[in-house]
This record gives sequence, structure tokens and C-alpha cells, in this order.
Amino acid sequence: MARVKTDERIAVAMAELLRRQGYAATGIKQVVEAADAPIGSIYHHFAGGKRDVAAAALRQSGAAYGELVGMLLAPYDDPAEGIEAAFVAAAETIEQGGWLNMCPVGTVAGEIADAEPALREVAAEVISSWIDAGTGLFAARGLAPADARSLMSAVVSALEGAFIVARTQRSTDPLLAAGRAMGSYARALGAQAGSGANSESGEVLR
Repeated sequence: MARVKTDERIAVAMAELLRRQGYAATGIKQVVEAADAPIGSIYHHFAGGKRDVAAAALRQSGAAYGELVGMLLAPYDDPAEGIEAAFVAAAETIEQGGWLNMCPVGTVAGEIADAEPALREVAAEVISSWIDAGTGLFAARGLAPADARSLMSAVVSALEGAFIVARTQRSTDPLLAAGRAMGSYARALGAQAGSGANSESGEVLR
């Protein structure tokens, strides 16, 4: 079995620490201990130190989470069913995981949006990639491109927000409620598309 490269181990360790405790509380010493790597390897692979490691971790974990969401949605021809199933799966996972944070990208984005502009840009890049991928998936299922983008933007926002509320309340209800709401939005957009109505803004026509 191929060994994981040192820089990849470091990024994975940083992603897990970011997920559990955020950026400010994570130190380089913790990262190298979790990665089982010498501290010099941090600056060998990441010249900018902690900030560069965090950027790599966000990109790496963001890509993995994007693939996971795509895998959850892809089996469903009906976007509403896929969305609701994805939120149910997220609710089950966060409860079984002891209410630990699910996504380091959302955690870091909320924490450092003003304090670390470079990392905010990385988080924005990752979130945009999620929205782009979901837009393509929903458009392939019959939604107008603007509606598909609006729906995926809402899904990402609802999911990240519901994670925070679910962790705080120690309840899956926020995720399940958000999933139902996003499912209703998807059905409204689908009905609009089926009626032949045009929407350039991504808003449901009345």
C-alpha cells in the first residue's frame, strides 16, 4: 500500500483539527503531532506556515465534501428527493458522530471571515466550487441554470446553518427541517420549469 505523502498527512491532520476546534485554537505543534511529522516539514512544504497549511486543508477537505454531497444527490432524478435524503444523511451522521462539526470549511469561514482575508478567499473558492457542481447537477435534471444555481446556493447555506443549530441544540430537527424546506423550494422550481415559465433571476414566479 502506498504511503501518504508528508504534505498530505499534514493537510489531513489540519483539516481534522479545524473541524473539531477551529483555526485560532489550532497550533502548529498539534498539527505535527497529529500528522506524525517533524515540525521542520511544515515549513519545508508550507512556506507560509499555519496559514498555508490551513489553506491546503480547506481545499483538500472541501473537495472531499463536495464529492460526498454529489454522491448523495446523484442517485436521485428528482432534485427534491435527493436534497431531502442528503439532509437526512447529514442528520444521522452528525448525531452518530457525537455532534462534532461536520465541515471544517464552514467552521473556518465563520471564524476568520474578517481576520484572515486570504483564508476567507480560499473558503469562498471552495464554496463556489460546491455551488458550481450542484448547479450542473440540478440543471441536468431539468432546472433552468439560474434556478439551479439559486437552489444549490440555498442548499449550501441551509446545510451550513443547520449544522450550527443542530450542534448547539444537540438535535437533528434543524437539519431535517432545513431539508424539508429545501425540498419544497426544489419542487416549486421544478413545477415552474414544468409549466414552461421562464425565470432569469432564479426566483419562483407567482
